[in-house]
Amino acid sequence: MTSIRLHSRTLLILLLVTIVLTSHSVVSAKEKPIIVCTTSVLASIAKDLVGDKAIVEVIASPAVCPAYYDIKPSDVETFREADLILMHGIEQWVKALKEASSSNAPIVEIPGTWNAPDTLKERYEAVAKAIEDNLGIDVSDRLSKCVNRIDDLGKYLKEYSKGHDFEGVPVVCMAWQVAFIKYLGFKIVATYGPPEKVTAKEYSEIIKNATSAGAILVIDNIQSGTELGKKIALEIGGVEVALTNFPGISPEINNITAMLKWNVEKLADALAKVNLQREVNVLKEQLDTYRTATIVLMAITVVLVLLVIGLAIRLKTRK
Repeated sequence: MTSIRLHSRTLLILLLVTIVLTSHSVVSAKEKPIIVCTTSVLASIAKDLVGDKAIVEVIASPAVCPAYYDIKPSDVETFREADLILMHGIEQWVKALKEASSSNAPIVEIPGTWNAPDTLKERYEAVAKAIEDNLGIDVSDRLSKCVNRIDDLGKYLKEYSKGHDFEGVPVVCMAWQVAFIKYLGFKIVATYGPPEKVTAKEYSEIIKNATSAGAILVIDNIQSGTELGKKIALEIGGVEVALTNFPGISPEINNITAMLKWNVEKLADALAKVNLQREVNVLKEQLDTYRTATIVLMAITVVLVLLVIGLAIRLKTRK
């Protein structure tokens, strides 16, 4: 009996310890506020600012435009657990998720572009304010470090642009990439919006402007679709290059800095392809010239041979 009582007491103690530890872990997990971001851009910024002081979740896939994201049942639970929700302002589905989840979390819009250093700093400052105002987390030190890193990124992009001769290169550009392309010094001669909204008249105007200005690149936005850009490039004899506006489309593009560096490398590759095409075209022209010269030389040779033969026959006839 004594052993049974001892065994029961041991089990009871283990059960109580387990309950205490489990409760502690649940409380510890909830001690960290949850920031739910509609896109990987906002999530990247929030993670940079809060570090390990909060949990950051993201809703929309970086492969699609957030304006057209199709919500999933799991998104309802994510919203329900949120302490703060960050969005750009183009995500109409946020209202439906808010209602379906009965979330009490404040929703803060962070409008504006983010793919150029100057505007990126503004987005960081806006997100920092939202976090401090709604969660009471002081992120001023981390914000200062992030701003310094963005300044360094800006210098890197300018140097890269100069080193790869981006300045003044005529291009056609998708609207969502305009800020970035202008920052790098390209000459934008025509732009186009979301492909599904481009009319036949607008398309004709794009081709006209691109052709007259000698555009050599068509810069697409991956999340908006690339078929229209490829069609324009084919028609004007240029090279299409697709950039991303959202980090996370591949493992190595894990934040906004990596995204912008990846984009400039894609642009440099596209320009190298243009230059290669030009060299190939020059070689083709030279080859055509050589072929023409060879044909002319052969024709002259034939004429000379005929003249020699004719002259030989005449001399023989006189004898």
